Amino acid sequence: MSEITPDLVRHLAGLSRILVTDAEVEQFTEQLSLIVDSVAKVNEALAGLDVPATSHPIPMANVFREDIVEPSLTQAEALSGAPDSGEGRFRVAAILDEE
Repeated sequence: MSEITPDLVRHLAGLSRILVTDAEVEQFTEQLSLIVDSVAKVNEALAGLDVPATSHPIPMANVFREDIVEPSLTQAEALSGAPDSGEGRFRVAAILDEE
């Protein structure tokens, strides 16, 4: 049996800044107790098994490719279609009150 009490539910509601009625406290106490008890049962069932903890059921690995330099646009070519540029950079309208 879990140790979820009405006082604990009220405390958690206070930390969460959630106003709860006495009826809600009783309801949440029952619901949270059921959840905690269910998780405990699952943990008990798995305690005897030699099952490693996993974050994903299928082994995952990052796929990387070689970083190969290939021909691309020059700086001037990249800036040629820009509506405004200067000092080798794109110019855009300011979005902050900064200059």
